[in-house]
Amino acid sequence: MKRLSLIISGVLFTIGITISQNPMDTTFNGQQLTRNTITTAVPFVGIGPDARSGGMGELGAATEPDATSMHWNPSKYAFINKDFGFSVSYSPWLKKLVPDINLAYLSGYKRIDDRSTVAASLKYFSLGEIAFTDEEGYNYLNARPNEFSIDAAYSRKFSEKISGAVAGRFIYSNLTQGQVVQGTTTKAGTSIAADVAFFYTDDLTIAWLESSKVSFGIAITNIGSKISYSNDDSYKDFIPTNLRIGPSWLMNIDEFNSIRFSIDLNKLLVPTPPIRSDSADVEGNYIVIDGMEDDVSVVKGMYQSFYDAPGGFSEEMKEIIWVLGAEYWYAKQFSVRGGYFHESMMKGGRQFFTLGVGLRYNVFGLDFSYLIPTEQQNPLANTLRFTLTFDFDGFKSQN
Repeated sequence: MKRLSLIISGVLFTIGITISQNPMDTTFNGQQLTRNTITTAVPFVGIGPDARSGGMGELGAATEPDATSMHWNPSKYAFINKDFGFSVSYSPWLKKLVPDINLAYLSGYKRIDDRSTVAASLKYFSLGEIAFTDEEGYNYLNARPNEFSIDAAYSRKFSEKISGAVAGRFIYSNLTQGQVVQGTTTKAGTSIAADVAFFYTDDLTIAWLESSKVSFGIAITNIGSKISYSNDDSYKDFIPTNLRIGPSWLMNIDEFNSIRFSIDLNKLLVPTPPIRSDSADVEGNYIVIDGMEDDVSVVKGMYQSFYDAPGGFSEEMKEIIWVLGAEYWYAKQFSVRGGYFHESMMKGGRQFFTLGVGLRYNVFGLDFSYLIPTEQQNPLANTLRFTLTFDFDGFKSQN
């Protein structure tokens, strides 16, 4: 019962994210490793939804604000230089295996005044058509499981250099359509979460550049209640609370050419699975023999996540995902992007390069990204993702 929701999520979704989401032994570069991947419910809320950031390795803590900043750092909205805009993004998922699994994302913003901006977004993950079978293997139901989140944010400038934001999020995950799993009646899981974010930006004078700007962002996302897929709520799983921080440097070389370099560091603020004994006690519990108990409250789990890994400090450092990205613009109309995403083999092993291009023409913009895995199969491997952005200031300028 304790792992009911993880079984459901693992079968339907996380199989496409990592080779394995459970502790296991593996060999990497001739060395024996013990995988100890942190597994959460509703991992779809942590997926980068847009092609612009996707082309830079999946980062966005301190990049230039745009309509999709809700996912990366909503405090960037306060510095957006437009009045109103929105974007639509689409990403096929596990395209080589199934044709009807996809992630769709709709986001938009509206400036209230010189200091304040509001924004909202909808992320929808469709798992396609799945056949439910009984114990004899007979198909008795064809269903279309799905998950979605609805967000709203308020961002405000505290000064000409610093802004902050708060965001609220409703998460809905209907993976089993109310079917009986392992003898337990299931239900759709729901959760309420919040984000807190800050953004800093300032001009940097360098003699050989026309102008330059440095930025820094920090966001703690998905701070929220645990989620359960069983009617009796006997066990609940953490949602993927995440800490994202990073700097960005924009260099305007001349009137037509600019380039931006960015770095993101990510860490799940969720307890690391401990090492437990092979046999249970009289109450049916498996004793923790290394690490710390992971069945704790949300708040305790957040701060415990910095020191609870069974492998100590070295394992804690392996839980940090680092991302490098670059973006070149010509005449603010055409861009080329590249990036690299690195996750420790001990913590899932997602490692890949990304490429992307972008076009801007008055009213709308179009971005594409492409992912090239280096260590394992990825659900987005060799898949083209796109984002379409609409700028309503463009309509005003046309008129």
